Amino acid sequence: MTQRTIQITSPTFVAASELETVAAPGDLFAVSRPLALEIGCGIGDFILQLACQHPHINYLAIDIYNKGCLKTCSRIDAAGLDNVRVVRAEARDLLGRHFGPESLTAIYINCPDPWPKKRHRDRRLVGADFLRSLLYYLAPEGELYFITDFTDYAEDVAALLPTVPGYVNALTLPSATELPGYPISKYMRRFLDLGQPIHYIHYRKAPGFAAGADLLPPLRPGFRVHGEHAGNE
Repeated sequence: MTQRTIQITSPTFVAASELETVAAPGDLFAVSRPLALEIGCGIGDFILQLACQHPHINYLAIDIYNKGCLKTCSRIDAAGLDNVRVVRAEARDLLGRHFGPESLTAIYINCPDPWPKKRHRDRRLVGADFLRSLLYYLAPEGELYFITDFTDYAEDVAALLPTVPGYVNALTLPSATELPGYPISKYMRRFLDLGQPIHYIHYRKAPGFAAGADLLPPLRPGFRVHGEHAGNE
């Protein structure tokens, strides 16, 4: 059953038509600051904490679900933050259409749909092509965070990243089950309270690495939304 789309009137929300009117996503903010992207904001618990911790950074938080965007906007508005904007969008489509080279100081991917069945693994967001493309958008020495509650997803990404030229590991291990200072969302807290680990992977763009447009895969029209994984809340 198709869910009813709820109109979002929050000043924090950016409609697709508004994105088309600016030269770059950073222009959506009244104050110019370095820009970071959260892919999969859920209901906004993570981005609220992060934006409060780092008021000198602007954050674009995206999600494919209307209700999540609505709840995220409500949280940001209630906190009175001016350094967050929320967009309902699919990550690959948004990046390919609206972001230029080296435009992001950090990218956060929190608990994306894990597609747990083996026959569906190729539907996972984070694969080799996607990781290569992110190098194009990351600023010099920009940060990439990948967090998941699925062990095999963490293992796959941890094994893949060292094979992609242009990344350096910011941790001493391929992945960690703790990352001091990283906000814990309510979604993550559920697993931790059950004694189940959250896996953190943190890489940086290698100093001096030149990422050209040849790293970008062809933009595919009409990305479809699959699965019911809640993502970060």
